[in-house]
Amino acid sequence: MTVSDGEGDRDVMSSGPAVWDERYRAADRLWSNEPNLFVKDRLGPLEPGTGLDLAAGEGQNAVWLSERGWSMTAVDFSEVATARGRDRSDDVEFVVADVLTWAPNRDFSLVLIAYLHLPPERFQGVVERARGWLAPGGELFLIGHDRSGFEKGCGGPQSPELLWDVDEIRGWLDEMTLVEAQVVRRPKETDDGEAYAPDALVRVRRG
Repeated sequence: MTVSDGEGDRDVMSSGPAVWDERYRAADRLWSNEPNLFVKDRLGPLEPGTGLDLAAGEGQNAVWLSERGWSMTAVDFSEVATARGRDRSDDVEFVVADVLTWAPNRDFSLVLIAYLHLPPERFQGVVERARGWLAPGGELFLIGHDRSGFEKGCGGPQSPELLWDVDEIRGWLDEMTLVEAQVVRRPKETDDGEAYAPDALVRVRRG
């Protein structure tokens, strides 16, 4: 069984859904069953509401939130990953669609984007569209590989432009209420023991 460290780096600049379908088929499970560390820590204490997980992969974050009372929708362009998510939970609405073009017909109290790595102009477009789907008081939660980890070989896309920068993302959301914006350290196992990978974490709310 092949399982990654659980932090999906969804680099779709040169990889479409067919490529990702093959990656998923090549492993019993591509990502961990567990939710992201920071999703669990930050969102666990919140009052459940309606949530959207964009580029959800096999749905580990969406399923975990659903088990805690959230009404979750999970969107990913891989049919294989989405089918695995449906096998895990009947309570999450899994949608096969490209996050670059998909749009919901409702608002959400939470929009989650985890480890979606795109060229900046395309990623900015996803983020700006996502903030428009928040209900009043709703939170946009972003977690991804930080650019500072590139030279350290900490995982994620092997192109600096696809990695996240906290200040850059904050600039796209300057009219939102800031909850948190920082580089956080995520523990990961390596051949030399435990190491720490830097992740960019940005949380904002709609006023």
